[in-house]
Amino acid sequence: MLTIGDKIPKFNATIDNNQTFNFTDTLGQNLVLYFYPKDNTPGCTKEAIGFSVLAEAFSAENTMVIGVSRDSVKKHLNFICKHNLGIHLIADEDGAICKLFDTWIEKQMYGKSYMGIERSTYLIDTDAKISRIWRKVKVNGHVEEVLGAVQDLNCLLYTSDAADEGLGVDLG
Repeated sequence: MLTIGDKIPKFNATIDNNQTFNFTDTLGQNLVLYFYPKDNTPGCTKEAIGFSVLAEAFSAENTMVIGVSRDSVKKHLNFICKHNLGIHLIADEDGAICKLFDTWIEKQMYGKSYMGIERSTYLIDTDAKISRIWRKVKVNGHVEEVLGAVQDLNCLLYTSDAADEGLGVDLG
């Protein structure tokens, strides 16, 4: 299981515009990788819209936001157009990325077991290391919490970089 401080596993994926996304494309910027069960369901829609509304704030913090579900590229395009989303979505149809990030789990509903995606978010820093993990995410307030964590991470990076360059920042 991945933990804070681990480098993320290498992966390539198809994103909503049918292009290949490689995690190395994000080196030098932060990455919010959020996993959600299914396009066009109430909680997933609310979360995607929330990340889209704050997309400029994440971008201003040198952070790319990408959602991951097992939906197809076609379903993602429909989801993006229907809700005017401003983020990219990975089509993990075979579940390989969900398995890499331990989000493909056994769930229970009405006494029945089934496999599905656990709503989870990973904050990955500029060196591809996991800075923060949220499991069993509740949608309300989550996007704002993630943005706050990105701002905190950038503040730490800035303070650390300034100290490394002898800019007179006292770390303590």
